[in-house]
Amino acid sequence: MAGTAETHSTAETHGTAKTYGTAKTHGTAKTHNLRIDGARLWSTILETAEFGATPAGGLNRLTLSPEDGQVRDWFRNACEAAGLAVRVDALGTQYALRPGRDGTRAPVAFGSHLDTQPTGGRFDGILGVLAGLEAMRSLNEAGVETEAPLLLVNWTNEEGSRFAPAMMASAAYAGDFTTDEILAKTDAAGISVGAALDAIGYRGAEPVGAQAIGAFVELHIEQGPILEAEGKTIGVVEGGQGIAWFDGTITGFESHAGSTPMPRRRDALLGLSEIALAVERIALAHAPTAVATVGEAVIGAPSRNVVPGLVRFTLDVRDPTSEVLDAIEAEVRAALPEIAGRRRLAIDLTRIWRKAPVPFDPTVIAAVDAAAEGLGLARRRMVSGAGHDACNLAGRVPTAMIFVPCKDGVSHNESESATQPDCAAGADVLLQTVLTLANAPRA
Repeated sequence: MAGTAETHSTAETHGTAKTYGTAKTHGTAKTHNLRIDGARLWSTILETAEFGATPAGGLNRLTLSPEDGQVRDWFRNACEAAGLAVRVDALGTQYALRPGRDGTRAPVAFGSHLDTQPTGGRFDGILGVLAGLEAMRSLNEAGVETEAPLLLVNWTNEEGSRFAPAMMASAAYAGDFTTDEILAKTDAAGISVGAALDAIGYRGAEPVGAQAIGAFVELHIEQGPILEAEGKTIGVVEGGQGIAWFDGTITGFESHAGSTPMPRRRDALLGLSEIALAVERIALAHAPTAVATVGEAVIGAPSRNVVPGLVRFTLDVRDPTSEVLDAIEAEVRAALPEIAGRRRLAIDLTRIWRKAPVPFDPTVIAAVDAAAEGLGLARRRMVSGAGHDACNLAGRVPTAMIFVPCKDGVSHNESESATQPDCAAGADVLLQTVLTLANAPRA
């Protein structure tokens, strides 16, 4: 619906895209009453939840899997039906462009990701992409033309559950990795990113980073309990906390579970138990912001009647400051020799990825805050506890994020849930933010 927006009597067609709506509202027109269609957004969320649906009501849509290919096809078709020109880069990221009045301006971009965890939910990342699609549809129906073009993005492999590191496509866009480095990454089965892209037909021709972006806004569920606990609808995200990922190996000695006395054992799994407890103790010492997680543990040759001689594990450390990230890493490393010596183990810990804390752009943050205020939505400033594609983009273009609550703060879980009104409110804030940025005077 167009609300009270001023419109002109004739429609125009932009480039090769479809005509938007039945009238044209120019960039300077009043669009503050424009809203998305909340029911349609919710229906779209439910529709895409069919791709990779699990019996428990969640999603298993690993990046570049056949299910990911299905939702990518759906997204491409939906974007083209909305008159958007869709392109794909060499890492499979999808870009859907809506022209603006000034084609020389870099587009205002928004979106997130459509891949999920193995036992993921229906909203993590997905809301940001589908809300962006809904914003495009609503602008079409209202006949609104923005000054700068608009760009909806579906980033490849945000989750990092199949290929590490997470957020690899946006990191390559930002220049943190080369395209060839990412294409060569392999999953647990030895399948490379390049081969997986080819398998689903999404290795595009466009070079990574070729698409200019003037600003980027990402809508996402909070993935934490703060908004729900405080009764707030919108989180105005000021930045993302730092993240460090580690791979660890503990080497002991495999021996018979029945005939090896307890004092003579070199049990790698017990060594991991002590490491995990040390990690917990160290993170708690840096409360209230620090978190650290041993998220994966694999026994090298598991057997019921064998003392584990080899264990591989992962460690995830996060905090809003680089100083605390460094301190936690140093304290964990200091704890390892004592555990290794006492249990007669060899322990190796390798940092495989580190993302410094990311401040978002004040102008984009202000646009989000003003949009929420103008819509009369309860809001608060906050820092993202999770990593997002926006955190990578922030190093290259002005960026900010919008959060909406999720039930009990649960995410990366099949029970992940958000309400229809909150999703619609977040999409409305996204729409108003994008309008502000796209129609701002040229710098």
